[in-house]
Amino acid sequence: MIDLQNYGFDQQHQQIYDMAWRYARERHHPLLRRMDDEDWFPEDEYRRMGEVGLLGTTVPEALGGPGLDLVSQFFIGEALSYWNNMLGASWGASENLCVNNLVRNASAEQQARFLPKMLSGIGALGLTEPGAGSDALGSMRTTARRDGDHYVLNGRKMFITNGPVADLLLIYARTNPERGQHGISAFVVERGTPGFAVTQSLKKMGWRGSPTGELLFDDCRVPAANLVGGEDKGVKVVMSGLDIERVFFSGHVIAIAQRALDLSLDYARTRVQFGQPIAGFQLVQGMLADMYAALESVRAFSYQLLKEIAGAGEAGRGEIHKRAAAAVLHAGYMLKIVLDHAVQIHGGNGFMWETEVNCLYRAGKLIEIGAGTTQVRQLIIAQELLKA
Repeated sequence: MIDLQNYGFDQQHQQIYDMAWRYARERHHPLLRRMDDEDWFPEDEYRRMGEVGLLGTTVPEALGGPGLDLVSQFFIGEALSYWNNMLGASWGASENLCVNNLVRNASAEQQARFLPKMLSGIGALGLTEPGAGSDALGSMRTTARRDGDHYVLNGRKMFITNGPVADLLLIYARTNPERGQHGISAFVVERGTPGFAVTQSLKKMGWRGSPTGELLFDDCRVPAANLVGGEDKGVKVVMSGLDIERVFFSGHVIAIAQRALDLSLDYARTRVQFGQPIAGFQLVQGMLADMYAALESVRAFSYQLLKEIAGAGEAGRGEIHKRAAAAVLHAGYMLKIVLDHAVQIHGGNGFMWETEVNCLYRAGKLIEIGAGTTQVRQLIIAQELLKA
């Protein structure tokens, strides 16, 4: 458990973090093994978080939500991900990518209609497509055509976290193809809407138990009242939350790295070779020290950027955009080192599927792919640097 006051956060944020940490230790960590082995999503347990205020975390109090700030949401995500990275991933996709996007961009009427449902619901964001990954906006093929009081959506979305189980999805589609990226709009699509289907649940190397799917929209009629941010304003909706998503993603990475370090420390103290615990060997001590130093550099960077993001207005360009890309870029590099050392310290046991450190190792690669690949992050940073 981390003392957040050492990093300049107040007692209220510490209490929120501690509550989520203890809850996940008791409720979520025992589910880890089955989730990883069976690719099982514990939907009832997920929804149970709503009973203790861990769902709809940024939903305003006026709509029945906790009304927490972004900093609180970040630390809840970090605490949950420490004990169960798979449930932490699904929680983040719902709370940050979907719910917080609606808090920031939906109209008052839309918020009143949708957000109370998310106090016990599961959300998702649908941007990536089979042929549109890093170029998600430029290569988007999903379309939305106005037809009276509805929009008719046609297309597919791919690699959508929570897609197979979500009650509510924020979906992006082209409404004005000739305008390119500036002809994209965002829509709320509810589960059960005619013409919307999950075509497959995807089997992954890591993050198993966090459902990921391919979605199909076949003449899917969505009420015009579900258009978020205005027609052709989807890029603004995307960019307003992109930097927040990257910083939030760094919190997930910090949690995985901290868990891997803690498991490695415990193992090094108890694993005996040549008549003594391997923690007594300087080469093992060197790996542990490197893990700690790498983790703390990302923690300091991400926590500082979290404060900046929480106090910023519009994001998506400029200094914060560059720093958010740099934070998650650095986090991806760090996690690779930490997890590699963790498996090395565990030796043959670390190579075994059933160990927790093996589960973390398999999940780690996604950090260099999700929320923009390492190479996309590098491009963003370089482009912003070269503007100077």
